[in-house]
Amino acid sequence: MADNYSFDVVSDFDRQELINAVDQLRRDVAQRYDLKESSTEIELKEDELIITTASEMTLTSIEDILRQKATKRKLSLKIFDFQPAENSSGNRVRQKILLRKGLSQELAKKLSKLIRDSYKKVGVSIQGQSLRVSSKNKDDLQSSITLLRETEKDLEVPLQYENYR
Repeated sequence: MADNYSFDVVSDFDRQELINAVDQLRRDVAQRYDLKESSTEIELKEDELIITTASEMTLTSIEDILRQKATKRKLSLKIFDFQPAENSSGNRVRQKILLRKGLSQELAKKLSKLIRDSYKKVGVSIQGQSLRVSSKNKDDLQSSITLLRETEKDLEVPLQYENYR
């Protein structure tokens, strides 16, 4: 009768939605009159996005479009870690945007401590880049999720709750 319930706390994003957002960004850049002649290159890698364009002004416009496209596709803007723009060859500007995925060890420890301090009967274990929260009481798990959602706005990564059993 004493079942244990659990859920996982992860920080992830839908890769396909990101690909779709970047494709829409490329189409917009190719069609907009103020960005057509900038010969902008947008390269999506596994853990970063690299934008190379003509000037700081066009880079700012492209970043704004990226944010709009990501928001429309329900991607959190917290997944983007905008690095400072750097000058590239031929008077061009290049910017790396790192893609945040997974909980860092420090953040996992911080969230684990927060949950343990708030709810004594809840067990928390760090499993790689995620947290496993378990308890015999479903209400404690629901309260833990509520606590994490309130804390999430102060974090640099988005949180998702999976495998609720």
